[in-house]
Amino acid sequence: MTNETNKNKTDFASRFNKPRKQWIKAIFWCLIYILFVIWLGNFWWLLMLPVIFDAFITKFIPWTWWKNSKSKAVRAVMSWVDAIVFALIAVYLINNYLFQNYQIPTSSLEKTLLVGDFLAVSKAAYGPRVPMTPFSFPLVQNTFPIIDKKSYLEKPQVKYRRLKGLDTIERNDIVVFNFPAGDTIVFKKQNVDYYSICYEEGLSYMVNVLKQEPTADLCYKYGREIVAANTAVYGEIMYRPVDRRENYVKRCVGLPGDTLSIVNNQVYIDGKALENFPGVQFNYFIQTDGTRLSKALIDEMQISNEDYFELNTANSYGLLQRLGLNPNYPVYYFPLTQANYNRLQNTSGVTKLVIEPDWMVTTPVGDSMYPLGGGKGWTRDNYGPIFIPKKGSTIALNADTYPIYERCIRNYEGNKLEVRNGQYYINDKPATSYTFQMDYYWMMGDNRHKSADSRSWGFVPEDHIVGRPMFVWLSLNKDKTLFGGKIRFDRFFKNARR
Repeated sequence: MTNETNKNKTDFASRFNKPRKQWIKAIFWCLIYILFVIWLGNFWWLLMLPVIFDAFITKFIPWTWWKNSKSKAVRAVMSWVDAIVFALIAVYLINNYLFQNYQIPTSSLEKTLLVGDFLAVSKAAYGPRVPMTPFSFPLVQNTFPIIDKKSYLEKPQVKYRRLKGLDTIERNDIVVFNFPAGDTIVFKKQNVDYYSICYEEGLSYMVNVLKQEPTADLCYKYGREIVAANTAVYGEIMYRPVDRRENYVKRCVGLPGDTLSIVNNQVYIDGKALENFPGVQFNYFIQTDGTRLSKALIDEMQISNEDYFELNTANSYGLLQRLGLNPNYPVYYFPLTQANYNRLQNTSGVTKLVIEPDWMVTTPVGDSMYPLGGGKGWTRDNYGPIFIPKKGSTIALNADTYPIYERCIRNYEGNKLEVRNGQYYINDKPATSYTFQMDYYWMMGDNRHKSADSRSWGFVPEDHIVGRPMFVWLSLNKDKTLFGGKIRFDRFFKNARR
């Protein structure tokens, strides 16, 4: 019995007899893990520390049992499994807490960021969110490609919490965030938000079928019924958790507590004009005296093919006359920065530049901007004033504020909100005011006339913030061939923060 006891003691002691290099690795990774747990703020995770120590030193758990297998096939397969599992865990942690890749899919931030730019997004900049949907496949936002199946489990859901970041969101920061109106989608038309679809369907039904004066509540009511019944066109109606909603990237022009307004395309914060960045652009009609604009000039101004139009004057005769343009001479239509506007003014053959008026994109019935059906009459170029909620700030609940903040109170902050006989109820209790539990932000694209942004779908809650783009690591021009300028080398490692 004594010999066996001594043998066990010797075996136990031998497990600690490891080379100095192995001890250094163990101490290093244990310290990294402890610091991560402190950052995470959940000290229950320290219970995993002995497991990490065991993997390096004691090895009571046979982590590498397969290396001693006599079967070549087992060793080969398990070596791949071991590498893949390690890679997935590493990618999961990096993707959730440090960095994420993001590709610019639309021209909403042109010319600051271009379609085809691939960005390295820092999640540590504003503090990473503790995953609210913890069981999800890394590197996939919400669906697996090809098979179109969910890449996450909806349950369990973890309450929103953000770790300490390196910085806070400042005005004019470019920010990546989850699309706020993406909480509900229709599977076959995911590029348009569900609420806009319902409103437009209901509006059309009330005006064209019922011949009634439309109201927001009835538009949404009829619209939801139409969308739910028309699965052939819209497909299944699906809910997505906050961190599984599509990623968007815009510029933050309004901070919590600001009052924002737009007058003739100029943004004002608390009554003061906000200076435009050089990349901000608007759509223009360009009249020439018969001279054709060269392809070289268009390329130098970085106008993409999808943004460039030469108008057919026969089909656009009435529009051009209303704009004060001559339909008998060439007219072009594309976005211009201030620098490109100045350049065209001094270009031979260009006789007139007319900015696109917002009556061209305003619906004749109902509201075309957020809040849809709110009766504000705000447009793309003339908007607000609107107060951006700040955590702890209080607004009065009335007919004027209800359509603006309804989604914040109900959808984003999880309250039951009802109106009964003109009285507002929050969680079944009468209410005349509401105090916000989160900060909110106002996001806009630099391509102001071709950006679906906060003017279309409202505020961005703090729990939707993903991170800040740091730099462009790859840029591909979809209008060029592989050997004809497709790779934009001049944009590699370009600062994407501003």
